Amino acid sequence: MKAVVVRNLSYVYPDGTKALEGVNIEIEKGEKVAIVGPNGAGKTTLLLHLNGIIRNKNVEIFGKNIENMSREEIVKNIGIVFQDPDDQLFMPTVFDDVAFGPINLGFDKEEVKRRVEKALSMVGLLNSINKCPHHLSFGEKKKASLAAVLSIEPKILVLDEPTANLDPKSRAELIDVIKKLNESGVTILIATHDINALPEIADRVYVLNKKIIAEGSPREIFSNTKLLKENNLEVPEIFKLFEVLRCFGYNCDELPLSIDEAIEHLTKTVETEGGHIHLHIHEHTHDDIEKVKRKYNHHL
Repeated sequence: MKAVVVRNLSYVYPDGTKALEGVNIEIEKGEKVAIVGPNGAGKTTLLLHLNGIIRNKNVEIFGKNIENMSREEIVKNIGIVFQDPDDQLFMPTVFDDVAFGPINLGFDKEEVKRRVEKALSMVGLLNSINKCPHHLSFGEKKKASLAAVLSIEPKILVLDEPTANLDPKSRAELIDVIKKLNESGVTILIATHDINALPEIADRVYVLNKKIIAEGSPREIFSNTKLLKENNLEVPEIFKLFEVLRCFGYNCDELPLSIDEAIEHLTKTVETEGGHIHLHIHEHTHDDIEKVKRKYNHHL
């Protein structure tokens, strides 16, 4: 069954600003899908349609039109974590914030406590259960706002720029949580500018710029230079590095997109090349490097 179906969705804000134009999206149950696009592309507006904050008959969740779903039914099926955690944290303690959803869904005290502790354990924040949310670091606030959604145990988790403004440790921890949730069966939909995280958090990518411009695997999207340029999108730094290495004679037909892929490729190369990696400068090296630099419009 499809977890999410969006058919020909358009939306214009009251001031006349066109946010979405004929958007079509299908997400299978258990998928990890990312939506990327330039600023003002309509990513957040789309997410607000998916959890019913903006109601529209063109959105279906598990085969049911969202206009015909109660607020409680929507919340149980799909949870959204906003970019700014302060938009979601408003209670005196972390416990109260994470308990807010389960309490409003009518669960008894024991079930609320179980859900709160489980959610906070998943994000590594159980020790902060009695703290005031506004005394937490930004990364901890992000985790607390995620836990507040996880305590409802939604079948679909929607995240708006989940790794934005996080330090490297918090970013890595959050990516790990997202991957584990997906492995447990939760469908994941992420709107993000974090191109370097995409290969880890998405099996499939939609490029949105008011309408759907393209759809495919991360590799298919990142290999389309024209698409990237036209929509102000970058490629992962690992991808660029190996493109430069290829200019120096490194044999790499399929460029790695992530650290894990890079390690796998380098290991295989070392094993098959007698324990070494051979790089050299040939007559076309400098020209090839200039082409790569022009391709990405900056100096490498």
